[in-house]
Amino acid sequence: MRQIGIEPARIFTPDIDETPRANEVPREYALRMALEKLCPDPENLVIAADTVVSAGARILHKTATAAEAETYLRLLAGRRHKVFTSVAVRAPDGRIASRVVTSVVGFARLDDGQIRDYLASGEWEGKAGGYAIQGRAAAFIDFVSGSYSAVVGLPLYETSTLLRGLGFR
Repeated sequence: MRQIGIEPARIFTPDIDETPRANEVPREYALRMALEKLCPDPENLVIAADTVVSAGARILHKTATAAEAETYLRLLAGRRHKVFTSVAVRAPDGRIASRVVTSVVGFARLDDGQIRDYLASGEWEGKAGGYAIQGRAAAFIDFVSGSYSAVVGLPLYETSTLLRGLGFR
């Protein structure tokens, strides 16, 4: 956010159930998560976002273990996948605006050594799909179509547009 000239007054992690609903597709799930993270604040604009990495209709969640990260990396290696990043903004008067940005990311083929080294870095921890495009995984990315900032976790152009639409200057 600082990149677009916004200094957050507070940053918090909402306590919500992030379990996908039965038959919920990745795009809908990403939007629902961002909307559920919004909290009312009569004095400030509130921004919430969620990033979902998907391989087909399969949601690749934030990784909790190295084994899960390895599974995801092997699944993504040598193919393209979609990243859905939703952003939602709540104005002090209760108005809500939201967008979902879809990006396509291509991973190069990865050998066992590359996967092993990435897992050893620990960078995969808590990352949707098991990787961070803004970190060491940048060496694996051979294609991006869409919003790079959305893949990182917050679509800056769309966030700025939503804020302006709700009167933020």
